[in-house]
Amino acid sequence: MNTELNINEIFYSLQGEAREVGLPTVFVRLTGCPLRCSYCDTEYAFKGNNPLSIDTILTEVKKYNTKFVCVTGGEPLAQINCYVLLDRLVKENYQVSLETSGSIDIADINPDVSIVMDIKTPSSNESDKNLYDNIEKLETKDQLKLVIGSKADFDWSVKLLSKYPTQAEVLFSSVFDAIEPAQLAQWILDGQLNVRLQVQLHKLLWGDEKGK
Repeated sequence: MNTELNINEIFYSLQGEAREVGLPTVFVRLTGCPLRCSYCDTEYAFKGNNPLSIDTILTEVKKYNTKFVCVTGGEPLAQINCYVLLDRLVKENYQVSLETSGSIDIADINPDVSIVMDIKTPSSNESDKNLYDNIEKLETKDQLKLVIGSKADFDWSVKLLSKYPTQAEVLFSSVFDAIEPAQLAQWILDGQLNVRLQVQLHKLLWGDEKGK
């Protein structure tokens, strides 16, 4: 079996988002994505040719003194061997999170992986790719992220949560340089929503650089 993955980068930094925010984490970024979101900040990961075996990826991950690993992209599930990588990381006793869009079925992901699913809002120009059945597959260990680029996105997200209840923790995040986090916070409070405001820690620390 071919156990290679096309890898954009493997790096060590603080987790900037989601439940493990602030924790030292190894990031494994896979190359490629079928979506082209208007607010994407990882376009550099769309293309490249850097095939690495899963054994080599594990060797790189083990160089760092942390149990937290985030598999991200691009869209990592676009590569079928991503599932094999997730299984191997879990077997090695890492605490694994997967950052994925809502456009690919999440049913076959290892149950010990924490899924951070980024359902696309209208301003992404890719909301027609969402698989809304994915939302009901999320569990309490998972998180549903909505990136808000406008008041229309916010209102759309509120309606989405009403239509598709979820066990997962819900994160609202503002598009960097499009909406001030304080504005999004006020909308959340005004609506008395049971969601978590997410601020991208890595961008507060290092600006719009891709990683540290």
